[in-house]
Amino acid sequence: MTYTLIELIGAVLFAVAIAHTFATKFFERLAHTHPRHAGLLHLLGEVEVVFGFWAMVLVVSMFAVEGSGAATAYVDSRNFTEPLFVFAIMVIAATRPILRTAMAAVQWLAEVLPLPGSLGYFLLVMVAVPLLGSFITEPAAMTLAALILADRFFSQPISLRLKYATLGTLFVNISIGGTLTPFAAPPVLMVAGTWGWDMAFMLSTFGWKAAVAVTVNALGVALLFRKELAALPLATGGNAGVPVPPALVIVHLAFLVGVVVFAHHPAVFMGLFLFFLGVSHAYEHHQDRLILREGLLVAFFLAGLVVLGGQQQWWLKPVLLSMSSDAVFFGATALTAFTDNAALTYLGSLVEGLSDEFKVALVAGAVTGGGLTVIANAPNPAGISILRGHFDDGAVNPLGLLAAAIGPTVVAALALRLL
Repeated sequence: MTYTLIELIGAVLFAVAIAHTFATKFFERLAHTHPRHAGLLHLLGEVEVVFGFWAMVLVVSMFAVEGSGAATAYVDSRNFTEPLFVFAIMVIAATRPILRTAMAAVQWLAEVLPLPGSLGYFLLVMVAVPLLGSFITEPAAMTLAALILADRFFSQPISLRLKYATLGTLFVNISIGGTLTPFAAPPVLMVAGTWGWDMAFMLSTFGWKAAVAVTVNALGVALLFRKELAALPLATGGNAGVPVPPALVIVHLAFLVGVVVFAHHPAVFMGLFLFFLGVSHAYEHHQDRLILREGLLVAFFLAGLVVLGGQQQWWLKPVLLSMSSDAVFFGATALTAFTDNAALTYLGSLVEGLSDEFKVALVAGAVTGGGLTVIANAPNPAGISILRGHFDDGAVNPLGLLAAAIGPTVVAALALRLL
């Protein structure tokens, strides 16, 4: 295992950044006890800032060790399409016309289900929205699900246990729910073209198994907290009574579809996004506040992960290749907790001569572990940014998320490996 000085520095900084994500709640508490430096401490307590901050340290280190030319060339070589895409899709999907349309559909279906209180509504959000992510992309599904959960459940006096159980299950379901198609889940997207995986292959190899796991996970949480969920009224959301013209809904849906269709062409989808901002401003009386700040923070997080992740190939690739096709599934599941799952599958796509069994095991493991930590799957920071305000001190405990995601992760592993 050979490495350069910068690669070693990158690995150390990556480890420090991971440790920092587990300490964000500590920085938030320090901000309350040290008001003089509260601004800086609040900044360091933002999960979305962590990887961007340490990526900046890495780039500064490159300037010092290798010079400005090498540092600039490295940053220019990174692909920031995914951060830009997640930013655009997150802001559009969180608008009142899109959210109200999704809520109305779930509300109608929930009323059909013969279940008490908000139990049926909860089940539909946790099953239908993650599977919808296979068509509108996982970042859009995460944004919609998190906003609906924040509006209908997390804003009510529910227990902290239910909040963590919901968050852990949502992250796992979103990660595996995007595998019905070859274009929606980032770890699948990284390899589908190289390995020739089309929709028929995804449905037969991953899709139906993921649908089973998503349903079982949602049912498990709903049954475990059935009394608490049944006691919640099936209330109308805060925006449900505000009318939105159907034509404006159609226009917003068109922007959403356009961004998804041109997800690999940042110049096109960012152009559409800028046009969308103009339309939303023109009809701002039909809008809530655009979540530009939250979207930018998530994009900053992912961009930092792209910069730091580029220096991890020297140890990640040998670790993956040292595993047999039987061990790679569990190895990828574990490694995903410490690095973005799309990075794992991308590295796999660079290796020639892998067996079909190895390829399937690698991707299955990557999506299975996508809910264990905030950094495991690209859409996770979007969910955190929307829901964290409903947790103690406005921060999600990484260990609490890990504990809540273990059960759903085991279900996903059993479904994708044994079915």
